[in-house]
Amino acid sequence: MIHAREDYNRIQDPAGKIPENEPVFLLRAQDAIAPSVVEIWSVAAHKAGASPAIVNAAYIQAAKMRQWQEKYGSKIPDMPEA
Repeated sequence: MIHAREDYNRIQDPAGKIPENEPVFLLRAQDAIAPSVVEIWSVAAHKAGASPAIVNAAYIQAAKMRQWQEKYGSKIPDMPEA
């Protein structure tokens, strides 16, 4: 799997469900905008006809991200220096 950030390349898929050449994008709870992005994704997924189960799972994950931020804080997304 190909990450947008080089430092995330250590995050892999041991089950091999994601092809080696497939780009992925990881959002972390510490990212101040991640919960909103996940909520927007869930709305788009719903409009595209995704199952209610995945739409609901995304909303739940966004809520968990917000709870995490309330407890630990958040920060504006950044990129490590080369």
